[in-house]
Amino acid sequence: MESLPWPKGQKLVHLDLKGAPPRVEYLHKLIDLFSQLGVNGLLVEYEDMFPYEGELKLLQATTHSSYSREEVLSLQEAAKSKGMEVIPLIQTFGHMEFVLKHRTMCHLREVAHCVGTLNPHKEDGVKLVMEMLRQVVELHPDLHTLHIGADEVYMLGEGEESKLWLASPGQTVEQLFLIHVAKVAKAIKEAWPQMHIIMWDDMMRGMSQDTLNDSGLIRLVEPMLWDYTPNLDVEKTVSLLEKYCSAGMVDVWAASSFKGSTSVHTCVPNTHRHVENHRQWLKVAASVSATVKLKGIALTGWQRYDHLSVLCELIPVALPSLVTCLQLLTDGQFNADTQRKVTEKLGISSVEVENMERVSAGEFLFPGRTLAHLIVDLNSFLNSEDVRYFEKNMFVRGWFSPYHQHRKMVSPLITMQIHRQASTYLTVLQQKVEAVREEMVHFYPDSTVQEWFEEHVSPVLIPLQRIRDDITVCLTGMESGH
Repeated sequence: MESLPWPKGQKLVHLDLKGAPPRVEYLHKLIDLFSQLGVNGLLVEYEDMFPYEGELKLLQATTHSSYSREEVLSLQEAAKSKGMEVIPLIQTFGHMEFVLKHRTMCHLREVAHCVGTLNPHKEDGVKLVMEMLRQVVELHPDLHTLHIGADEVYMLGEGEESKLWLASPGQTVEQLFLIHVAKVAKAIKEAWPQMHIIMWDDMMRGMSQDTLNDSGLIRLVEPMLWDYTPNLDVEKTVSLLEKYCSAGMVDVWAASSFKGSTSVHTCVPNTHRHVENHRQWLKVAASVSATVKLKGIALTGWQRYDHLSVLCELIPVALPSLVTCLQLLTDGQFNADTQRKVTEKLGISSVEVENMERVSAGEFLFPGRTLAHLIVDLNSFLNSEDVRYFEKNMFVRGWFSPYHQHRKMVSPLITMQIHRQASTYLTVLQQKVEAVREEMVHFYPDSTVQEWFEEHVSPVLIPLQRIRDDITVCLTGMESGH
């Protein structure tokens, strides 16, 4: 089946701010780039970067400053000037780690050891969620749409109050989920009657059409079906969308991915993987019946899998992937012409960031191109076998084993050779690290820079330093006769 360009509707780019929150100046440059690529909306997941006030002030980030009220407003102004809608994504059930991790909030967890899931039986939980939403809506004066999350509500039904509730005949975990979401959605509609409400769909996928019909969510919410895999099942996805529609949820959304969905710790994205995901979504869009109103697609760019996991790929290294995916949605296919358009627009030689070289100024800006190039270069060096597995090479294992070190019985000739090699790698590594650090601070707060280096560089740097220093100690001890 030949795919067609993405049907009319919104193209949203997801900004996940729960990790590596870009400096506002960089966000403005990204908005300018996005607008030139046909993006007409931003799905902004503020999490702890939102300037909550009053009793919620403790939700603000502590390792770096949250955005100020003025910065949140300036982000909206920049988007509005480019004809882009801003849709805040505020979690209201699952993935509330940034809220429930706090000691004063932990009594609102469904179970003590699951930091992400809200207890649906406590009225204080709904009050908390509504106060979060109230502050967000108040700081978004032109707001028309809210995304209330509600994905991956882990351990739901495992709390003591839930077990008691589920003990009554005919009551299920599905109903427990739907009751809470309906309660939040109805409270939103009561407070802001014209507000559109989007939610993630995954908790509803296994529900029967009858359950959805009786959910209390019909004409209240718009499901956003997410699938980030390159082998997305088109037939199954179409069937799901049509099930939601048949249950009365006629307005639906799609969610693809341009980064942050390969593995929890990926540093450099693979554009081809994300292209395949979008090709499958085009097939879905071409296959759904006319009764399904596909309102748009959100291209997600996850920065962490959740609040407590490590950083995924930074935005600059993912821009070739994003631009390629957007171009694919416009063209309806991915061929040599599509790739040419992307490389000419960005002034690079390849849509794969690992292979790109700067070839021209580019039609569009590529904000962060230097940082992307430096990260790719450093990542390549860090992942070279000689460097990453230096402590496992033949000479280290053969002539500088723990046995040799403990007895200080080493071959000076070979250990000096190991020392020289480790020192050479360290010198090169430190030069590359410094170049990345100097560039990264222009885009991200110092805490993000520090976290990124501890995550990607330290696991390679520390073993090299240890071997070099241990050899120095060992040889010094031998020379002194100890």
